[in-house]
Amino acid sequence: MLHLVRMLELLACISLLLNSADGRQPNVIVILADDQGSVDAGCYGSSDLKTPAMDKLAATGVRMTQFYSAAPVCSPSRAGLLTGRYPWLVGMPNNAGAGPREDLNDLTQGEDSQKGLDNSAVTIAEMFKTAGYTTAHIGKWHLGFGAGSRPLDQGFDYSFGHMSGCIDNFAHFFYWNGPNRHDLWENNLRVRLPGKFFPDLMVEKASAFIREHQAQPFFMYFACNMPHYPYQGDLDWVEHYQHLPYPRSIYAAFLSSLDARVDQLISLIEELKLREDTIIVYQSDNGFSKEERAHLGGGSSGPYRGEKFSMFEGGFRLPAIISWPKHLPEGAVRNQMAHACDWLPTLAELCDVPLPLTEIDGRSIVDVLKSEAAPSPHKMLAWKTGKQWAIRQANWKLIRRVQTVGNELVLSDADREFFLSNLSEDVGETKNWAAEHPEIVAQLQQAFETRWPD
Repeated sequence: MLHLVRMLELLACISLLLNSADGRQPNVIVILADDQGSVDAGCYGSSDLKTPAMDKLAATGVRMTQFYSAAPVCSPSRAGLLTGRYPWLVGMPNNAGAGPREDLNDLTQGEDSQKGLDNSAVTIAEMFKTAGYTTAHIGKWHLGFGAGSRPLDQGFDYSFGHMSGCIDNFAHFFYWNGPNRHDLWENNLRVRLPGKFFPDLMVEKASAFIREHQAQPFFMYFACNMPHYPYQGDLDWVEHYQHLPYPRSIYAAFLSSLDARVDQLISLIEELKLREDTIIVYQSDNGFSKEERAHLGGGSSGPYRGEKFSMFEGGFRLPAIISWPKHLPEGAVRNQMAHACDWLPTLAELCDVPLPLTEIDGRSIVDVLKSEAAPSPHKMLAWKTGKQWAIRQANWKLIRRVQTVGNELVLSDADREFFLSNLSEDVGETKNWAAEHPEIVAQLQQAFETRWPD
């Protein structure tokens, strides 16, 4: 059996070198889910959720079990994925602010104070555009909308979606501030499409872009606002999950509604006979939310402690899949440590496009994808949002100034200041090992603060 696995991996490597049959560079679609829990997909062990599209991607690709987003919250996580850099180094240490004013109809005339993602950072879209790809952003942005930070400033040829963290999916107003901030934009211009379900608009715009550009390589960043609140799932799914306890029921309905849109996107790629010419990456941006707006929960971190905002594993150890049939292994599982910043160099290698001539923190995981025996390219990973930071080396992870929603009452002041996890002994992080191993605390603190002074 082991020899068969090795043979399949060898064949995948040969196919990768040959690229596709017609010699064209592959298309790339990066699908980013929003606030999806660590185990909330059938392929990640969920028994109460139906996610056939996510499961299909896993069955035709490589599923990661020790994959980390770049942050446990939206904007920094997106910045890391798009730039291959730790987010606090590219102007996104925290979430971007609210969306544009209601009286603004052209983003290029907006406030410079709403800058977010640093324009000096080279994004994955700029990398692919330089290599001749046509590029599109569809969905949530949440990386600022001042000069230099907008999608069209960051390498995207086309953009459709919202600038803020979340919108009502039918009225398209910023969900937090009421009707004074309508937030739906196409190529920097406000568009009003009241009553149309935003996830369906995303698929509609994505489909039009794919059909128009199917003859040449394209890169698409399909950034969903699902299952992020407001939970507004399809009626069929709402009824399907009525048997589940609240709020799991409404979260599940919205997650399966997301899965249905992923299925529509994959079906179009298959219809156009582009599936073997298209790499699809799927990832969640951070863990599930316990915010009041999220009905105090609904998602699951499974065996992991924590959720959105937390640097316990449940905040950023998340679903991640890459699928490229007949080029990468199919139905494979990889347990090596990997990170969202890795997608930029990994996709550059897979597509044979030059890396940006700037420093990046990500590392290619192509060897990991090809072989379960390959080592992780990372000896260390780090995260920072606000005053909270974490660093992982081997199986030790140190969190400084712990922030968590669901476990605040069981953390002492000492636990909040320094929490040392031993992930080989206690993946649920139920025990703080800091008192037993002060030398490891000191070592990891020095490693972080030497490079990124607190």
